[in-house]
Amino acid sequence: DNVGRTPYHHTFFEMLGNFSFGDYFKREAIEWAWEFLTSKKWLAIDPTRLTVTVFLDDDEASDIWHKHIGLSLDRIHRMDENDNFWPAGAPSQGPDGVCGPCSEIFYHPPGGGKEVEIWNLVFTQFNRMGNPPNNLHPLPSNNIDTGMGLERTAAQLQGVETNFHIDILKPIVNAAADVCGVHYELNSDNGRRLRRITDHVRACTFAIHENVYPGAAKEEYVVRRLLRRAVLDGQQMGMTGPFLYQLVPAVVAAMKHPYPDLTQTAVRVAQVIQREEQSFFERLEAGLARIEKTFEQLRSRNANTIPGQEAAEMYQTYGFPPELFEAIARERGCDFDWPGYRTSMEKHSEMSGKIADTVMGDSGPIDPIKRRVKHTAFLGYNTLSSPAKIQGLVDGDSEVEQLTVGSSENANTVQVIVLDQSPFYAESGGQVGDTGTITGPKGTFQVTNTQKNGDVMLHWGAMQVGQINGGDQVTAAVNVQRRQAIRRAHSATHILHHALQHHLGSHAQQRGSKVADDWLRFDFSNLEPVSPEKLHDIEKLSNTQVQSAASIKAEILPLTEARARGAMMLFGEKYPDPVRMISMGEFSKELCGGTHLDNTAEVQAFEIISEEGVSSGTRRIEALTGAKALENQQRVRAEIAKIQGLVPAHPHGFIEGVKELAREVKEIRKAISSGKSWTAAETHLKSKPSPSATSADNDYFTVRNQLRDLARALNVPILDVANRVQLLLQERETMLRESSQQQQQQLISADELIALAETISGIQVIVQQLPHGNPAAIRSLIDEVRSKCKPVAIFLGLATDVDKVQLVAGLSAELIQKGLNAGQWIKEIAPLVGGGGGGKPDFAQAGGKQPEKLKAAVLAAREYIVSQLQR
Repeated sequence: DNVGRTPYHHTFFEMLGNFSFGDYFKREAIEWAWEFLTSKKWLAIDPTRLTVTVFLDDDEASDIWHKHIGLSLDRIHRMDENDNFWPAGAPSQGPDGVCGPCSEIFYHPPGGGKEVEIWNLVFTQFNRMGNPPNNLHPLPSNNIDTGMGLERTAAQLQGVETNFHIDILKPIVNAAADVCGVHYELNSDNGRRLRRITDHVRACTFAIHENVYPGAAKEEYVVRRLLRRAVLDGQQMGMTGPFLYQLVPAVVAAMKHPYPDLTQTAVRVAQVIQREEQSFFERLEAGLARIEKTFEQLRSRNANTIPGQEAAEMYQTYGFPPELFEAIARERGCDFDWPGYRTSMEKHSEMSGKIADTVMGDSGPIDPIKRRVKHTAFLGYNTLSSPAKIQGLVDGDSEVEQLTVGSSENANTVQVIVLDQSPFYAESGGQVGDTGTITGPKGTFQVTNTQKNGDVMLHWGAMQVGQINGGDQVTAAVNVQRRQAIRRAHSATHILHHALQHHLGSHAQQRGSKVADDWLRFDFSNLEPVSPEKLHDIEKLSNTQVQSAASIKAEILPLTEARARGAMMLFGEKYPDPVRMISMGEFSKELCGGTHLDNTAEVQAFEIISEEGVSSGTRRIEALTGAKALENQQRVRAEIAKIQGLVPAHPHGFIEGVKELAREVKEIRKAISSGKSWTAAETHLKSKPSPSATSADNDYFTVRNQLRDLARALNVPILDVANRVQLLLQERETMLRESSQQQQQQLISADELIALAETISGIQVIVQQLPHGNPAAIRSLIDEVRSKCKPVAIFLGLATDVDKVQLVAGLSAELIQKGLNAGQWIKEIAPLVGGGGGGKPDFAQAGGKQPEKLKAAVLAAREYIVSQLQR
């Protein structure tokens, strides 16, 4: 909220500092800070420009500053717990936990400017427990945590009045002014807006560089909020379309020396920002109009608080962040109803079904078991069957001493077993939970899912035989075949991740995954859809790594060592220390707690099924491994064989044969609709089916990709191509028969009609009743007559059924210029056969219901045109 308004606040800033855990403490931290600030070897700040603060009761820190550093007591200010304690107000207000006093160092600029805090030394020496008094207990080891603002210190050293004027920020401010077409003035409204834009675009450039894209949750929401706030600032300076993305080069130029990797992602970062801007600009006008209406309503009621429900509707309808709404309200001197906003959003979530039912909630039967058991040891990395002891049983919503078959009144009620140790993998990290059996001395429990609640594993399922009692010694056995299939899919996600980064770039990082038995879903960062060619390359490299039979190794390492060895670490993930690193040959190193194979060849087969977008900047791949991949390949080969047995032979293979068939069906359909004939002799396809042997036997993926292209062209799933081909063949045969019938019915040609013409006032007049014919062909017949005979007036009548009549009239251009009108001609005659119609001056048609009156109508049509020509 203070960014741009104060000289020193940022959302993205750089911090200098030092830590100690049980090593040095107050004296060393204070002495080294003073040396770094004042020594000519380091920053060489004039000591007379520095003052310090200490906590009210911290005589130790005060003495160090006075006796060892030499500061006079009037330059050492004692402050209360709200100013000089971390966390602020901790002794009296909490929270419980590690805390301690701090000492702040202030710089006083020349000329009497406002003092600036540049360094805070925190002395964490207590553990707060409960309310005062006597609630601060000394830690076994004293710790140091200091923080010095780089931008603040640079501003003082460079003698500028705000951080935004230092050498790495002022160029971005100037670039923002140029892009927005305004003059930068320090104390103007636009000056504040330009500084906020500068801060926000720098913060978002770094976040997106690290693959944190604008979104609706967590850190992604922060990026979206910053971008939209900056867009609003630009809009208030007259910007009507995306502009922030143009500032990315200025950010990169200012920051590339310490962060050279920015140059490699600048284009992608700008594209992401531009897309988010475009999306928000499309909604902004309507959203701001709604906001203005809200302020008008407040003024009319003499109110000054934005209703929470209104803010919630703004977010749901226009994507307008509530923090942005609050900022606008603050500028108008209004308050914001945060409790009302949260209540409205909760109601919206409930109505939208976004709040899942909490099974066994905070006061459910699992809680006492958790407090008693605390932890279930996981043995599943090394074994799939192990002895265990029953630690807790749940039947429905109650903890019980015994589980039996049908013990619950509701047959669908889930039963749960908690063990002291287990080989079952509980769902986490995208990997689904294991299934299997838990067998005791008197019964067997079928495990259908394994979940985690804290550190306790919950084995969900139902009794199959007999009974199990609390305290029983049991054997827990995982479904080996399913676990192996899950391992194949999970190891394949690491292989796929490597292939994506190799072919798309390092930005293609995992954004989420789901791993089941021989099936995986993998979400990754990428702005554009992956082309079929790139997808083929990714799939090919993945299969190459599978076939390489690279060893897969799991190691428990200190986090620093894993990082030094090149393990991939995803932004926003919280990693334990030590960590479990999965290495696959030399090509992949990732931190992962899931279960994996021993060798990449055990994946057996890998096939990408689909690639699609799931949100802005995030794509999703689904793939199959092992048995499911092999089964899918069999289905595809069977589909290819079925198509080959259907489609006529083509010199370039069955794929081109199907494409030719589709083209031919389209041409025949067009010909028939326009009244033209089509014979089997005109087909480019032979009647003999394609040979059964194809390159699919030697190069499955190439022919499968061709089949996918064909499926897209036919707009059907890949395994429905044969059915579509069957329908096309049937449609082709039907239309060929229809064309043949039309050809037989068409007993008169354009030349024959011209031969029947009579000359009236120098005009060729053709008025005829046709015995039968193809109604669809009459238009083309008239066009052909007009192309061969000019000037000409044509009127044709045809009984198409026992109770249907068609009348058609056409005039050449010369007659239209004389004022004749085919539409009027038709309107005069159509009522004689019980119908109506009309059209344009050059062509018109009508339908009727009285074929018995057709002869008289044709005679009337001749009389009408003769009268018109002889006027």
